[in-house]
Amino acid sequence: MIPLSHYLALGAALFALSMVGIFLNRKNVVILLMSIELLLLAVNINFVAFSHFLQDAAGQVFVFFILTVAAAESAIGLAILIVLFRSRRTINVDELESLKG
Repeated sequence: MIPLSHYLALGAALFALSMVGIFLNRKNVVILLMSIELLLLAVNINFVAFSHFLQDAAGQVFVFFILTVAAAESAIGLAILIVLFRSRRTINVDELESLKG
């Protein structure tokens, strides 16, 4: 059986990787969205690991709610990204800073 510390180390590594993706790459909106999704998945791994370790299903149920919100966030984020690309012909964050309607 895999110990809890390995799951927590994996979650921490994914969380750190997503934070690096957010802070080092502020140019591309697609990579920013993927980093945010990776951040949520790292947190979900920790929820499931603690839920299994404590023999409580509440953490796993909470993960389903997080995944639902993450799916909606991805759909809305990609829709906004497509609209911005069609109107501005770029997904560079530096060129999208003036969003006057």
